[in-house]
Amino acid sequence: MKKLLLLSLYLFVFSLNHLEAKKLNAFFSYSSFVSPTDGPYLETYLSVIGNSATYILNDGKKFQSTIEITLLFKQGETIKNFKKYNLKSPEVIDSSSISFNFIDQQRITLPNGNYLMEIIISDINNNKSVFNSSDSVIIDFPPVKTSISGIQLVESYKKTENPSIISKSGFDLMPYPSNFIPQSVSKLAFYSEIYNTDKSFKPEEKFIINSSIESFESKKNVGSFFTFKKGTPTNVIPILNEFDIKELPSGNYYLVVEVRDKDNSPVAINKLFFQRSNPNLTFDVNQITSLQYQNTFVDSFKNADLLLDFINCLYPISSEMERNYETNQMKKADITTMKQFFLNFWINRNSSNPEKAWYTYYEEVMKVNNSFKTRIKKGYMTDRGRVYLQYGPPNTITKSDKEPNAYPYEIWHYYTLNNQRNKKFVFYNPDLVTNDYELIHSDAIGEMPDPAWQKKITKRTTPNNNLDDTKGINHWGNETEENFSLPK
Repeated sequence: MKKLLLLSLYLFVFSLNHLEAKKLNAFFSYSSFVSPTDGPYLETYLSVIGNSATYILNDGKKFQSTIEITLLFKQGETIKNFKKYNLKSPEVIDSSSISFNFIDQQRITLPNGNYLMEIIISDINNNKSVFNSSDSVIIDFPPVKTSISGIQLVESYKKTENPSIISKSGFDLMPYPSNFIPQSVSKLAFYSEIYNTDKSFKPEEKFIINSSIESFESKKNVGSFFTFKKGTPTNVIPILNEFDIKELPSGNYYLVVEVRDKDNSPVAINKLFFQRSNPNLTFDVNQITSLQYQNTFVDSFKNADLLLDFINCLYPISSEMERNYETNQMKKADITTMKQFFLNFWINRNSSNPEKAWYTYYEEVMKVNNSFKTRIKKGYMTDRGRVYLQYGPPNTITKSDKEPNAYPYEIWHYYTLNNQRNKKFVFYNPDLVTNDYELIHSDAIGEMPDPAWQKKITKRTTPNNNLDDTKGINHWGNETEENFSLPK
């Protein structure tokens, strides 16, 4: 899940999240911590969907599956650490009605530094069920500065009776290895550690430890999902907390842990991205019906069609609930409701100056409308327009429209992106005519990755129906791999 990357990764918990390989299905995530004896380490969590594995009879005449996991940690071409092992499922008498998942947790010691983590997960009993992926991992725990570990999502916890690999700070923590929280889950439990507050604060000096849920789009705290406590300087402070999320709407969020000094200035912060599905909760129009828009900047919007266009262009930065309301209700709303919704939207983003927030954003809308519009779409309705408005301009754009066997494509590279680092977006234009480039792959949190993105780009002249091939035929002049690995 991913590092203040959140992977806050934040070092944080990064969830690669739903791993799929034809048949084998699993969830994989990780988080980083510091051991007082062994130093920094990465903790990995794997949950294999039981009925997606292949079972065979073992020597005890019971059915069992075996999953092989390989973890490689590289700096350049040098392997700094690795682990290869087999994970066996529980034994069953009947393999036709499996309803359980089986979980694995590992710890890998890694010094401070930047790494490429490669993950290979395969079903020993099904040679076609193989998953390969990679992610950048940053281990950064300064020895004399306050820092925060990764944030581990926890399915359940209890006091430790017999210490094991799932034990921390006197509790056994059963990991929740996904960043997707369905409606059936009503509690969001998490664990984190704060290091070296005794290096940043005097012995008698107090500070505040906050935990909160923050909107991914607005970066504002959500409702009452906020707790705090005063801290006393020490080497390690464990944080085990939970939020009741029955009333948390569907959407994208950050789980935030932070340390602030007595003046409320941030000292350290870490975030974990997660997605919530709660379809029974919808936008409550009653919360805006009493909002007075008269004598505000929206009072000058007299044209309903223009106002509707203004509301439509908010889609890239709207929450899931706001998007649903904009899509389903705005076309039949009266202009008063539209004005109230619009004003409320910007008050939630900048309560002190919503007008400035709107016009600053609208300047960017005009840019994308000019750069990315097509004959039938405004720029903000295109994939490139959405990404630009949601994340801002990329640091580099690699364009390619002359590779002999490839569709025109662009690779956008962000050095930093919402606490993530080194994130990329791949767009391509399969129709060769319009200016409408489709987003087909991104390694950013909250976006949809596609391991076969190179295959899609390079099949312009040579169709490739090999389902096992994700990179496509390596034609002469193919620069997709180089452009993605080394963006210009």
